[in-house]
Amino acid sequence: MRPEPTPAPPAEPEPEAIGPVAPAKPVAPRPVVRPVAAQEEVSGVPCPVCGTPNPPGRRFCRRCASPLDPTAQRAPLPWWRTIWPLRRRVRAGSGRWIRFLVILAVVVALCAGGFFLLPAGRALFEDTRDKLSGVKAVSPVDVRASAAEPGHPAKNTTDGLSNRYWAVPGAGASITYTFGKPFRMVDLIITNGASREPEQYDREARALRMDLEVTSADGSVHHREIDLADKAGDTTVTTGIDDVVKVRLTLGSVTGLTGSRHVALAEVEFFQRS
Repeated sequence: MRPEPTPAPPAEPEPEAIGPVAPAKPVAPRPVVRPVAAQEEVSGVPCPVCGTPNPPGRRFCRRCASPLDPTAQRAPLPWWRTIWPLRRRVRAGSGRWIRFLVILAVVVALCAGGFFLLPAGRALFEDTRDKLSGVKAVSPVDVRASAAEPGHPAKNTTDGLSNRYWAVPGAGASITYTFGKPFRMVDLIITNGASREPEQYDREARALRMDLEVTSADGSVHHREIDLADKAGDTTVTTGIDDVVKVRLTLGSVTGLTGSRHVALAEVEFFQRS
């Protein structure tokens, strides 16, 4: 009997082709858990704010830094120590003399500054009052001149009429006004020449410069040189001098002094604060 043939093993299937594969996503490492040491048990004064116990001897809480003994506060400073630079707390002997010398230097500097700046400040205050206040005329009680031509006395300069004038032979003559009581002379108005009218102004010679001498009640004398324009009209001179009792005007350089002409001064007016 013939043996049966052994069947052939089945053919293995061909492997499938491998297609494209998406890249793998990175995976974060797992966190490592480290053991935490247990907090040391502390027995002591509990914090009055957060209740955390603190070791003996601590002055501030180890958690919130609050004072552990709020009743132990420093005594308040006296009122004079609350002013700078005295308000700084220092240890005994640490810079005390330096602070004292600094304070003394500041006080001396303030006193010296006030001594030198007080007159300037007062003058500025009075000048401001002069500008903001009104003025009124002041009449002298006596008018005298060192010289005068007949028919043209010194009192013509205070009669309120500009068509009458004081006349003198030439430069160098002076006229003095005396007042009954001291006053602050805010300014004065000078009407030069024979008249304030243009057609009569240059009828006589005129002074181009005058020396102003003002005497106060305390005897102090103030000098000022006044330059006058050679034209008809009034010239206002701002003075701002206190306690005036006497004013003297001395004629300086003149113009138009020819032939029989004389140096003429028509009017002088004085004003104080109203």
